[in-house]
Amino acid sequence: MNNLQKIGGALMLLLLVLSFLNCRSVATQSVNPEKPVILVVSFGTSYNESRQKTIGAIEEAIAHAYPAYSVRRAFTSQIVIDHIYQRDGEKIDNVTEGMNRLVAEGVKDVIIQPTHLMQGIEENEMLSQVKPFESKFRSIKYGKPVLASEADYTALVTILKDGTKAYDTPDTALVFMGHGTEAASNADYTKLIALFREKGFSNYFIGTVEASPSLDDVIDELQDAGLEKVILFPLMIVAGDHANNDMAGDEEDSWKSILTAAGFSVQTVLRGLGEYPDLQAHIVQHVADAMQ
Repeated sequence: MNNLQKIGGALMLLLLVLSFLNCRSVATQSVNPEKPVILVVSFGTSYNESRQKTIGAIEEAIAHAYPAYSVRRAFTSQIVIDHIYQRDGEKIDNVTEGMNRLVAEGVKDVIIQPTHLMQGIEENEMLSQVKPFESKFRSIKYGKPVLASEADYTALVTILKDGTKAYDTPDTALVFMGHGTEAASNADYTKLIALFREKGFSNYFIGTVEASPSLDDVIDELQDAGLEKVILFPLMIVAGDHANNDMAGDEEDSWKSILTAAGFSVQTVLRGLGEYPDLQAHIVQHVADAMQ
């Protein structure tokens, strides 16, 4: 072995040692239990790009607004969590795991901020999962979902109107697909429609996948309004499975296909609400409300 090979071998060994020491130092870094935590709780999505543009963007907005806090993530959908882990090897906490992690780290002060649209089933389950941990922290505060107060409904109508103004023309129907829920909060969709009409936004419509108003209801309204051009948007935080398949899919039972078969000219926009900067700011404000 010549001198050059010996030097090269020695350098490689040195790099391996340094790499090991660096990994060890990162792995053994201690968590500062005095630093408060904002746990951002979302339903979740397995669509990586949409997750980054929506949930990730909301988390980044919160972190930017409150640099003194550590921002963490938890999902309420175990199906989504399992799918991401099996496909990508990425582990995301569910709510109970996220809370147990905070307890183990000795965190004292926590704010729970959901990205849920309304006080529906997912929101209620999240609250029931967090409640057993309340005695384990010095303080625990709760931020509200997107729709919680009268002002929130008006704010969301403004966010939707401003966020879609590039598509808004008098001869175009802007139709939002919501999920729908068996909870009483399903009435929120009707309330939003009423606010659109109250403000004179007659070409905005809302339907749901699993409740009312249904797509059939929307079609009746479109025909009554004499509008033949339709643009579909998800009324959900992410543009996930419902948006990509139930709304914009090519299958004959998707909203796009059904509306096309009914004689409408249809365009789809796969943009979750979490991509709207004003919606991000709205959730950041809910964190501020929780702090107060």
